[in-house]
Amino acid sequence: MGQTIFALSSGSLPSGVAIIRLSGPDAFASAEAMAGVLPEPRVAKLTSLFDPSSKSRLDDSLLLVFPGPNSFTGEDVVEFHCHGGIATVASVLSTLATMPGCRPAEAGEFSRRAFENGKLDLTSLEGLSDLIAAQTEQQRRQALSQSGGQLRELYEGWRRDLIRLRALIEAELDFSDEEDVPGSVSDSVWSDTQQLKKTIATHLNDNRRGELIRDGFRIALLGSPNAGKSSLLNALAKRDVAIVTPQAGTTRDVIDVTLDINGNLVVISDTAGFRETTDIVELEGIKRARQTADRADLTLWLQPSDEKEHLPENQHAVVIGTKSDLAVNTTKYPININTTQPQGLDSLLTYINTQLSTQLHRDEEPVATRQRHRSHLLETVDSLNNSLRDNLNIELRSEQLRLASDSLGRITGRIDVEDLLDVIFSEFCIGK
Repeated sequence: MGQTIFALSSGSLPSGVAIIRLSGPDAFASAEAMAGVLPEPRVAKLTSLFDPSSKSRLDDSLLLVFPGPNSFTGEDVVEFHCHGGIATVASVLSTLATMPGCRPAEAGEFSRRAFENGKLDLTSLEGLSDLIAAQTEQQRRQALSQSGGQLRELYEGWRRDLIRLRALIEAELDFSDEEDVPGSVSDSVWSDTQQLKKTIATHLNDNRRGELIRDGFRIALLGSPNAGKSSLLNALAKRDVAIVTPQAGTTRDVIDVTLDINGNLVVISDTAGFRETTDIVELEGIKRARQTADRADLTLWLQPSDEKEHLPENQHAVVIGTKSDLAVNTTKYPININTTQPQGLDSLLTYINTQLSTQLHRDEEPVATRQRHRSHLLETVDSLNNSLRDNLNIELRSEQLRLASDSLGRITGRIDVEDLLDVIFSEFCIGK
C-alpha cells in the first residue's frame, strides 16, 4: 500500500478556518494518535489536537473521518478543521510529518489518487480543475456540470454503444453458422453506426462553445493609429490599462484585459495601429496585431468618424465608428461610440452581448471543453467514416469500430493516458 499524504486543502492563510486533509492507509492511526478516539464516519467531532511526542496541545479542531472506498480519494480520509492561523497550521503540519508512513502531498495528488481508484475520470478531474479556477458564472456552471460527470456519461455512453456494435459484428463473424445469429446483423450495425456518427458530428458542431466559455471569448481591437483602441480598452476595463496620448503609434505590443460580461469571460486585446512604417518595433507590433486578429472570435475595426475611411484588413472585422461626437453623419456606421460619454459604449456593449448570446448560448447538453476532447472526437468520427466504407472487408470495418471506441476511451482516461496525467494534475494546487 502507498504512503499516507497530507496537506492544507483550504485557501491561503491566515483564515478563519483551515482544512488539513489526510489520505492513505495510516490516516486513521495518525489522527487517533493526535486526537484520541475517532468519531463515527462523516460525523463531526470537536476535539483537541496534540503532538504525540511532546504531548503539547496544538489546537482545538473539528474532526471528520471518511473510510474508504466511500471517500473522495477512495482511501481512508481524515479532515482536521483547525483555526486558520499561520503558526497553528504549521504546527499541525509539522506534527503530521513526524507520523509513521506520512508525507506531504504533491500538487494534485489527492485528485490523482481519486482517478487511480476509479472515483473520478479525466473529464471529471478537468472539470474539478476548471471549477477551482472559474472566474465567471458561465465557467462555474460548465465546470460544475463536467466535474459532476455529465461529459463522462455522454462519452462513455457512446463508447458502450460502439462496444455493443462490435460485439454484434464479432458474433456474426464467429457464429455465422448458428441459427440464433442472423446473417443480417451487420445491416443494423452499420445503420446504428451511421446514426452515432451523426450524433457525434452534431456534438462537435457547436462553435467551440465549451472552449470559449473555459478559455474566454476573444475580441481583437484593430484600426489605424489614434483610432481610439486604447481609449476603448480603458473605458471597457474602467481603469487605465493602456497608455493614451495624441502621439501616433503609442501601442507597440498586444495588451490583454479580461472582463466578466454577463457572466462570460471576455478577453479584449488592444493592438498596434495599422499604418505604413519603417520602424522595426512598430512593424513587429503590426505583425502581432494581425496574429491576434487571426485568433480572435470577434474582430472590431475602429474607424475615427472625423477621418478618411480606411477599410479593415480583416474582412471579417466589424467596423465601429469612434469619436462619434466629431461625426457629421452618425448613421454611416451601424455602431458608433464615444468613450468620453457615460453612455458612449451602450451600442457596442449591446452588440457584444448579442454575439455572446449567439455563440455561447446556454444549453443543458454537456460540451467539449478542451482541444484534446475535440481531437479525440474527430478521430472517432474519422474511424466511424472508415467503418462505413463498403469496399472494406468486415474484419477491417470492425477494427475501425475498435479504433473509434479507443478514441472515446482516451477522453475519459480508460486507454493510453499515462502521458497525460502529469500535465492534467499540474493544473491543481497542493491539497487538491
